[in-house]
Amino acid sequence: MDCSLTVAFTPIDVETVDHTVFGEAVERGKGMKGRRLGDITIDRILEMEAPYQPLSAFFAQATPEAIAPHRHWLEPRALDPATGKIILPVQSYLVRTGHHTILIDTCVGCHKNDTGEPDWTGRRDESWLDRLAAAGVGLEQVDFVFCTHLHADHCGWNTRLVDGRWVPTFPKAKYILAKAEVAAKEAAGGAVYRESVLPILEAGQALLVDQGYALDDQVCLTPLPGHTAGHVGVGLASRGQQAVMIGDIMHSPIQLAHPDWSPVFDFDVALSTQTRQAFLDSHCETDTLVLTAHFPSPSIGHVVAHAKRAFDFRYLGAEME
Repeated sequence: MDCSLTVAFTPIDVETVDHTVFGEAVERGKGMKGRRLGDITIDRILEMEAPYQPLSAFFAQATPEAIAPHRHWLEPRALDPATGKIILPVQSYLVRTGHHTILIDTCVGCHKNDTGEPDWTGRRDESWLDRLAAAGVGLEQVDFVFCTHLHADHCGWNTRLVDGRWVPTFPKAKYILAKAEVAAKEAAGGAVYRESVLPILEAGQALLVDQGYALDDQVCLTPLPGHTAGHVGVGLASRGQQAVMIGDIMHSPIQLAHPDWSPVFDFDVALSTQTRQAFLDSHCETDTLVLTAHFPSPSIGHVVAHAKRAFDFRYLGAEME
């Protein structure tokens, strides 16, 4: 499988999007209609979408003066006009091939401790599980779980609390984790490792792989280094059509205008900037479908050129101005 991801994608169906203005946390975009990529079906399983933190908490360069020229196209879908906070979805992608049922990233989960975010710690909202079930998938039907990295909002539903013990949420699944990412998380320790990673290892359900691992000719990892020690994307291919779930190489559409803006909490800021710039350069004006983790709903689309800023993102089923 070619993980350079440069082959054509033909979208079908139309995304249903609620264009609610974000004055406060709202629930919208609970999922997406099954979208075909050749013989693969892709669904978006949303856990939450709400104002999160100011852009200045993410990016050192995000001064009011630097943000001002972009507010008109970021607001209200990507930036909350009332608070100046980024609109941040937390979501998974459900991928069904002719052979496997796969989840890419598993959100925050419930009852987690010390996630680093007060609103995420100790959550009791299990609606993500309901949405997965509504998409037609039971917990025992998931064959593989791919984690792009092991931050709290990408691996939380790896496990759930049962009778006081953390156990794998998907009892029959293999969890595909990059070796370098697991090693770094183990060395750092902390609640995320203890609650969302270690139980998978102890259950014998983890498959620790290199960052170029291929499951088969339809699903592979592609290295996207910098955000964390072993950060990867997940490439999908079927019948000449390709897509990539990019993990956290971008958190906000403002990085389309400023690819040199990397989050202050990146593992290697210089490397993550290089990775993002290279990705945008190589995917601009191609037919590769890009599945983002944190762009506002509908979160998926194509990287395109823009006359007034470095890049833009053409959302499927909805356009930003």
